Amino acid sequence: MARVAFLGPPGTFTEEALLTQPDLAAADLVAMRTMPEVLDATERREVEFGFVALENSIDGTVNESLDGLIFENDLLIQREVVIAVRLNLLVPPGTPLADVKRVVSFPKAIAQCRGFLARELPQVEEVAATSTAEAVRIVGEDRPAGTAAVGTALAATLYGLDVAVADIEDHPDNATRFVLVTGPGPIPPATGHDKTSIVCFQHADRPGSLHAILGQFSARNINLTKLESRPTKRRLGHYCFIIDLEGHIEDEVVADCLRDLHAQLADVKFLGSYPAAGEHGPARRRDAEAAWEAADEWVAGLRSRIAGS
Repeated sequence: MARVAFLGPPGTFTEEALLTQPDLAAADLVAMRTMPEVLDATERREVEFGFVALENSIDGTVNESLDGLIFENDLLIQREVVIAVRLNLLVPPGTPLADVKRVVSFPKAIAQCRGFLARELPQVEEVAATSTAEAVRIVGEDRPAGTAAVGTALAATLYGLDVAVADIEDHPDNATRFVLVTGPGPIPPATGHDKTSIVCFQHADRPGSLHAILGQFSARNINLTKLESRPTKRRLGHYCFIIDLEGHIEDEVVADCLRDLHAQLADVKFLGSYPAAGEHGPARRRDAEAAWEAADEWVAGLRSRIAGS
């Protein structure tokens, strides 16, 4: 049975996202304290896969994970998983909302509920925890007086708490993107609905350098779904560019683009070509496969008419 590492303790959003994937849910799940530990354990082959958050629609990039993939670890993305973030105010059974004087959670989770807390609990004390699941564990096991946690419904079930108020996040479209990573090896085959992630490093910071990179994609009509700069950690003012693009390295147009970028730049780090998330993903993959089969039959028919073939 494959071992899959994720950010623990049990009940985190990471585990909640992981459990949406039937094959991963059936694996041997290994909770770890931090996302860098997840990536390191995966690179050392202590586990076959790591599952980490990469970006949030409200707070942006999860720098711990992204910087690990860029600078610290040699890993390949195998798939992405996107889930809606549902934050809940969790209390020991029988605790009325009026008795809540303290709220414990991961700081970013508290920040995403700022409007609710200001309206409903304006004088509440905010206490930081290392994760939403750790906050729920503290309240569930220690039962400190007048204390609630902000966390997942999964964590409430695990630690015996009630959902006092559900969906307290300020932005209803809040979502987080997770990726499954593994050590260098086979790249997942193209599905017809894929993403490719790369990191571009420049020779030097000079006028027009980013335009030259983006021009490679524009010339081939390749759509970019993410473009972000990160410090290279070498010196002030030096940045690399993280790019997610539609398509797969198996696609000739994508391969040609990456070939030109690799020849032009100081370095290009390939983070993976993998199935893209999305509710229409399976249908798009089926349509793409059917279209490809029809096109293949058309080309095969033309080639069969070549004289002497």
